[in-house]
Amino acid sequence: MIIMGVDPGTAITGYGVVRRESATKFTVLGYGAITTPPDLRMDQRLKVIYGEMRRLIDEFQPHWLAVEQLFFNTNVTTALTVGQARGVVILAGAHSSVDIAEYTPLQVKQAVTGQGRASKEQVGYMVRVLLGLKEVPRPDDVADALAVSLCHGYNLRKWSDGHDRNAIG
Repeated sequence: MIIMGVDPGTAITGYGVVRRESATKFTVLGYGAITTPPDLRMDQRLKVIYGEMRRLIDEFQPHWLAVEQLFFNTNVTTALTVGQARGVVILAGAHSSVDIAEYTPLQVKQAVTGQGRASKEQVGYMVRVLLGLKEVPRPDDVADALAVSLCHGYNLRKWSDGHDRNAIG
């Protein structure tokens, strides 16, 4: 089963694609970041994110799109723009008929590190170790996206909405 994890943002949207070989073994198929120039209008940034997500979905053909849920902090403007990016990511998955799962940052950290309050450094380190990578993927959004894909792979039956038609084991 192929899982594409996404850490959405308007400046940087991280993505990570893994193949779930078994309940605990994953192979990395690809990862990276969709970046948008800060001088673009918001509608154009969202258009870039949507177009690149559709291209990536066509390229990797994931069974699942696992998206990090919005973490609301004190900056309401940032939260709203991240919400817009999440929306176009989810729309790209829906238009491609990909099953979609959403996870909170706490669930992702718990799944990957065993600790819901883990730091960015701890998450990056565990992503590197669990996936057998030579170094921690950069920027942090990419490591976070791979962590989201691992979270879904580890918890497919536990946290999904039950339509795990491609589940292994």
